[in-house]
Amino acid sequence: MKLEGRTILITGGTSGIGFEMARQLIARRNTVIITGRDQQRLAKAQEVLRGVHGIQSDVSLPSEIASLQREVAAKFPGLDVLINNAGIMRNLNLNVALAPPDVDREIVIDLSGPILVTQQFLPQLKQTKDALIVNVSSGLALIPFTLSPVYSAAKAGLHAYTKCLRMQMKATSVRIVELLPPGTETPLFRGEFEKEMKGQTGMDVTVLVKQLITGIEAGKDEIRPGLTKVLGVMSRLAPDFMMAQITKLATPKK
Repeated sequence: MKLEGRTILITGGTSGIGFEMARQLIARRNTVIITGRDQQRLAKAQEVLRGVHGIQSDVSLPSEIASLQREVAAKFPGLDVLINNAGIMRNLNLNVALAPPDVDREIVIDLSGPILVTQQFLPQLKQTKDALIVNVSSGLALIPFTLSPVYSAAKAGLHAYTKCLRMQMKATSVRIVELLPPGTETPLFRGEFEKEMKGQTGMDVTVLVKQLITGIEAGKDEIRPGLTKVLGVMSRLAPDFMMAQITKLATPKK
């Protein structure tokens, strides 16, 4: 499968991994549509990424997902690639009282969001001859991160869902790929975890996306760049030890 001359929808494409995906995929002569919740950030991304199409949409709201699909179907009937990238990751202390609408935000956005987006777009994608869905989960789907308990749970759920989706889509024209990024140098990585991750370096986002594209074109179903390869092995051999090491790594030095 070549990622050239395709029509690609990327949720959460205004910054970080999604923005870099859009940049590299536009350079490969694809038609790229990005979504974002914030209209100002979406407009700024469109200024930088010449030729990108932007649609304001929030994956936490089923009504906006349905509206997004209708707009894409009308304007881009040839859509053949969906990349479920939109997500949030929080540094969450479970010892602090959290209101129910807030504590599960990552479940709503990072797990329910891509599931609902996928279901909404599957009928359209099945009409194309060589379609692709990419779910962006995380290396933390394999070994959870103590500082991000709900995020880790959501990504583990997305990892399981993606495996099941792949099996159920075997008889269709829709291929299912999962990207499991390690810690990556993005605004989120440096914002939410600046104190704990001081002195630690994440993977270069440009390299990450290049590996994603190369992996897809090589026929891989799961793409595990950088440290995620190690997490995959250790999740089978010594999961508790690896979780302890990750927790220790993110503990601020006194």
